[in-house]
Amino acid sequence: MDEKRKQLQEWISESQNIVFFGGAGVSTESGIPDFRSVDGLYNQQYAYLPETILSHTFFQKNPEEFYRFYHNKMLFPNAKPNAAHLKLAELEQAGKLTAVVTQNIDGLHQAAGSVNVYELHGSVHRNYCMKCHQFYDLDFMMEQEGVPHCPVCGGMIKPDVVLYEESLDQETIEGAVLAISRADMLIIGGTSLAVYPAAGLIRYYRGSKLTLINKSPTPYDKEADLVIAGPIGEILGAVTV
Repeated sequence: MDEKRKQLQEWISESQNIVFFGGAGVSTESGIPDFRSVDGLYNQQYAYLPETILSHTFFQKNPEEFYRFYHNKMLFPNAKPNAAHLKLAELEQAGKLTAVVTQNIDGLHQAAGSVNVYELHGSVHRNYCMKCHQFYDLDFMMEQEGVPHCPVCGGMIKPDVVLYEESLDQETIEGAVLAISRADMLIIGGTSLAVYPAAGLIRYYRGSKLTLINKSPTPYDKEADLVIAGPIGEILGAVTV
């Protein structure tokens, strides 16, 4: 074990209020592509930019194209939690990790067993009718072709995910901020820390064990107390609880 991984293990062992803040890189080892890597969605060719398709305006004006992209590129019903998800759930069950704050919408943290999860950008597992507010799960959405409509009232169904131009859920933000501000160790993993306002939440951490685990550099590397380059599943998976 190199010195950085040894330091990570020591800090986790001595900490009692760990919070994890993660992004798309946490789920790439589960086969879900990220956005900004070489093979990410932002580097693929479409008639519209992903930011345009995944915007509130585009969803309203062109729901057919939105849902074509959404089904092809955003839904991965067969994805399974990887070593990072499983280790975080284990840390929570051991009473050492108090919260997971995620930018991901795939629900893999809950599938791994994590309970206290703040989903900043919502979840593909929750979908609602824009007319009568009836909720539908991912299985229902996978069975739909084209634009999904509510069997109850006929209204259009929208994924409970935060699109561009939409605000984050205030209650979720407040819970995440409180958890981060109380943490004695903050582990950030699998995120470029380029998406705001989510990335700005780490400013609320007041401790001295700010740990960054990512394959590529981030704007916060110089401010971190520990920076480890590499796949987060491999690095977290090697930690003993």
